[in-house]
Amino acid sequence: MNSPKKQNGLLGVVLAAGGGTRFGGPAPKQFMDLCGMTVLARSIGCLTGHPDVDGVVVVLGRSEIGSETGALIRGIDGVVDVVEGGSTRAESCLNGVRAAGRASHVLVHDAARPAASPELVERVVQAALRHGAAVPVLPVSDTIKEISSTGTVLKTPDRARLSAAQTPQGARTDWLIEALESSGSGSITDEAAALEAAGRTVHVVEGERENIKITTREDLAILRRRLGENGMRIGSGYDVHRFGGEQPLVLAGVPFTGETGLIGHSDADVVLHAVMDALLGAAGLGDIGQQFPPTDPAYKGADSRMLTRTVLELVSGAGFKVGNVDITVLAERPRIGPRLEEMKTALAELLGLRHSSIGLKATTLEGMGALGRSEGIGCQAVALLVRQDQP
Repeated sequence: MNSPKKQNGLLGVVLAAGGGTRFGGPAPKQFMDLCGMTVLARSIGCLTGHPDVDGVVVVLGRSEIGSETGALIRGIDGVVDVVEGGSTRAESCLNGVRAAGRASHVLVHDAARPAASPELVERVVQAALRHGAAVPVLPVSDTIKEISSTGTVLKTPDRARLSAAQTPQGARTDWLIEALESSGSGSITDEAAALEAAGRTVHVVEGERENIKITTREDLAILRRRLGENGMRIGSGYDVHRFGGEQPLVLAGVPFTGETGLIGHSDADVVLHAVMDALLGAAGLGDIGQQFPPTDPAYKGADSRMLTRTVLELVSGAGFKVGNVDITVLAERPRIGPRLEEMKTALAELLGLRHSSIGLKATTLEGMGALGRSEGIGCQAVALLVRQDQP
C-alpha cells in the first residue's frame, strides 16, 4: 500500500465494485484496457493527480479483493486502501467513505469515468471545501418525458430546471457518512441524493461533456478514439519447417496426401503457425513458442487447428476480434495453386471470417536459398485485429 502524499484532509473514494451488466464483454468495464491503462487506473489518476488529494481508497467487488487484480490496484501510486463493496452503490460508497474517515472531506468518483479533467476536479474540491458538499452537473439538452408503467407519457418536466449529475462528488466526510447510514435504501444512485435526503445543501459546479461515464461498449470506443487509439492492431508472423517429417503434410489444416511431411513438434502446419504468431503479436501476447513450448510433451503432434482455437480465445480475452488475415506461402513444392480455395475455406471457417477476409497466395523462391532448393516450406502472415466494441 502506498503512503499518502500529504495531510490536507482530503481523500478520494473510487467505486469499482459494480459488475457492469449493461456493458457485457470479457471483463467488467472498469478493468478494460483504455489505451495502455485500465479504465479504473485512469479514473484513480483523475483524483491522485490533484495536489490536494492525499490518496485514494478503492472499493472493489469481493472476487477482486484477494485476487491478482486487487494486488495490482494496491500497487497503483496514490492508492492508500482497498476495501470490499456492498450489494448497492450506497453500501459500497459507505464502506469506502468509512475507510477514508480520517479525512475531513472526501471525493467520491465512479470507476467508469476515466476522463474527468483536472479543472473539473479542482472545481469540485474548492466547492466542497467552501460549502460542505458539491456535485458537478450539466444542463439537460433533450426534452425529458416521465413515462408510466403502461408506456404512456405522464408529464414533461421543465428541462430548464433539470441537470445531469456527474462525479467526482465532494462532501464533508461526517456529513456523507451520516447521510449514507440514514438512507437505508438501495435506490440512492449518487452521493448528492443521499445528502439531499439527509437535509444537507449540495452546491453545484459546472460539469463536462467530455466526462463520459462508460456504460456501453460504444462509450469505451468513443474514449479510445479521443485518446488516439483507433481500435485496430496489426501483427505479422513468419514460420518455416524442413521437409522430412514422418507425419503427413498439412497446410492451413488441409492434408496434402502423398506429399512429404514437415518436421515439427506439433503437426508442423507452417501456415497456421504463421497465422497464430501474427494474431498473438497483434494482441501483444508473445508468440506460439511462449504459448505452446516445443519442450512440452502435451503439444507433441498437436493439431494446429486446436492450437489456433486456443489463440483465438486468448485474443478474445484481450478484447479483440480478427478483422482479416493475409498469407503468403513460400515453397517450391507441393503445388499450392490448385488447393488455394480449399485452404481459404478451411481458414475462414477456423478463424470465423468471411471468405473474402482471407488473403492467401503462394510463390516460389526461384531456386534461391534453402526454400528455393526445396528443403522446406516457409510462410508469412499479417493479421488485423479490431476491438470487440468496434463495428
